[in-house]
Amino acid sequence: MPNRKPNRLSAETSPYLLQHAFNPVDWHAWDDDALARSRREDKPILLSIGYSACHWCHVMEHESFEDEATAQLMNELFVCIKVDREERPDLDKIYQLAHQLLTQRGGGWPLTMFLTPNEHAPMYAGTYFPKQPRFGMPSFGDVLHRVADHYRTHKLRMPEHAAAVKQALEQIQPVVSAGPEAILDNSVLIAAYDELARQFDSTHGGFGAAPKFPHPTHIDQLLRHWAHRGDSDESAVSALQMANRTLRAMADGGIYDHLAGGFCRYSVDERWEIPHFEKMLYDNAQLLVAYTDAAIASGDPQFRRVAIEIGEWVMRDMQAREGGFYSTLDADSEGEEGKFYVWADGEIQHLLSSAEWDVVAARFGLDKAANFEGKWHLKATTPIADVARTGDMDPGQAETLLESARQKLLRYREQRIWPGLDDKILTSWNGMMIKGMAHAGRFLDRPDFVESARRAADFVARELWRDGRLMATTRNGKAHLNAYLDDYVLLAEGLLELCQARWSSLRFQFAIDLIEAALRHFEDREHGGFYFTSDDHEQLIHRQKPVGDDATPSGNGVAALVLLRFGHLLGDDRYLGAAERTLKVLAGDIKRFPSAHCSLLNALEEYLDPTQTVVLRGPEPELQQWMRTCHESYAPHRIIMAIPDTAPGLVDALARHTTTGNLQAYICDGFACRAPIGDAAELQDCLKETCTAPDDC
Repeated sequence: MPNRKPNRLSAETSPYLLQHAFNPVDWHAWDDDALARSRREDKPILLSIGYSACHWCHVMEHESFEDEATAQLMNELFVCIKVDREERPDLDKIYQLAHQLLTQRGGGWPLTMFLTPNEHAPMYAGTYFPKQPRFGMPSFGDVLHRVADHYRTHKLRMPEHAAAVKQALEQIQPVVSAGPEAILDNSVLIAAYDELARQFDSTHGGFGAAPKFPHPTHIDQLLRHWAHRGDSDESAVSALQMANRTLRAMADGGIYDHLAGGFCRYSVDERWEIPHFEKMLYDNAQLLVAYTDAAIASGDPQFRRVAIEIGEWVMRDMQAREGGFYSTLDADSEGEEGKFYVWADGEIQHLLSSAEWDVVAARFGLDKAANFEGKWHLKATTPIADVARTGDMDPGQAETLLESARQKLLRYREQRIWPGLDDKILTSWNGMMIKGMAHAGRFLDRPDFVESARRAADFVARELWRDGRLMATTRNGKAHLNAYLDDYVLLAEGLLELCQARWSSLRFQFAIDLIEAALRHFEDREHGGFYFTSDDHEQLIHRQKPVGDDATPSGNGVAALVLLRFGHLLGDDRYLGAAERTLKVLAGDIKRFPSAHCSLLNALEEYLDPTQTVVLRGPEPELQQWMRTCHESYAPHRIIMAIPDTAPGLVDALARHTTTGNLQAYICDGFACRAPIGDAAELQDCLKETCTAPDDC
């Protein structure tokens, strides 16, 4: 790289923006100065949105943004703004939707938008543009000239164009459901199962064709479908089989890191063999929950092992010393995608004993043709039982050899040049991983996972909660950006899970404070539901109300579920009413495409079949013994709070569950509560009565 002076991005916290700090492009972050300059100089905005682990973002930077001639053209014709989609999901959601409107196809990253100076309305949209014409696309330079010419020629019509775009965006906004659309019943849950069954790939597992994503919200919905209906229902058995088939295929596939643990973002093929190598915190948070739940529901030891390996990877590679969880590991190292993860011919055999090599080669098909650009990327091709049988050894011996080989290969791989780490700490993603670690910790008996979640929760409370409001992101001690709906509700959900794993009155109150702030600043009080941005957020061209799930669960779905759960725990009609209004206003959207709204379906399930709350009060360590009884079965509709009899600072609704020094269990099914239970056997029998799947009871 030539010796260049840094541009404005050098003052930012985002690693993605800092990657562009020495481009010859005169980059701005999205801020008042950039927007004012665009108006003052009457130049359109070139908005480039991406993230640090995005492979094609790197390609476009190297081809165009580092090129002096292209940068000069960008600087002459536009005010250039670079945005990290992970820090500014508000902008990304709006302009991804605008891209879809303008091009009639899905977007992605890098997202390249050209906006009017005054209204910030999109004039032209695309994703990656090559420096030279190829792949059937024009060169980026040609696009720059054409857009600038179009703006100069049609400048007087731009306000009319902006108004039309804004109207189109508003029309996509969910409208108030009325009449039969607002009826909430389980027909939509059955329709969601039918859709998932049609989308299911019975050959390879998963949903749809390549590129194939994990879709953990789909897996969660299938497991819930089974738990709700039980093994006597044919669709429930099928749902469990689809979930297990998908989880096994992913765990065996190359999308899973067989050495360090953790999943890559997606597979480029339908067989889960070759991933896009980036590893995202949010994917692994959701999959940690999915594999934990499947381990409890099915008893499959593979699911338990994978969940534990995810958690260990998170603590080892993705948790800051101060407690927060980092965002992403890049797909690229040394400028090549996947270089950190793949193996050259003979490289693995050289590192292992002959016995280890025999097991590893058979397990991962290393005696077959290379599967990634002349090299080998690990994918489990042969069950370990078959490997043992072929090698004339017992399965335990094969497992021991495989594990010793894994540790050797992992130690060797860690000496390579690592992929880039995006070490910013995002509130919403930390909320998801706090939930994942606490959930796995309490069900898989891993107190170190619970401690990891506790450290992250305390970090967020200390660094990102200020005067009753959240910040969205922090890095190197600098927290900033007004937080979004997802930050509040995903963190509240994570804290609820952590309180079930280890009681804390302070963290429980923190969760309540988050819910109250979400109701105050994000709720659509007139119609119901929640906006993505707060009432005092920067005014953008469109204020979205997120409905469907994407890579992360819908903020409205999580909000509705959290409100229902806290509403039942606290007996708070305000929370229950807000959840009901959310479900009713979005009922029409859910009915049109149920399986795209699994987070909202989870809330709908608990609205129709209310949450069961179990509050345990008593002394330690007997309390923990009762906790283990409560965790023996998969019961996704159940909340379990084990509160020591000495716990201070309880909210009134929980303080009413008193104890006289002996263990007491207080169980409520929705609005109906049972008499206190003081006997462990009676508690176990009582919990079994609420199980619907026979294997759970």
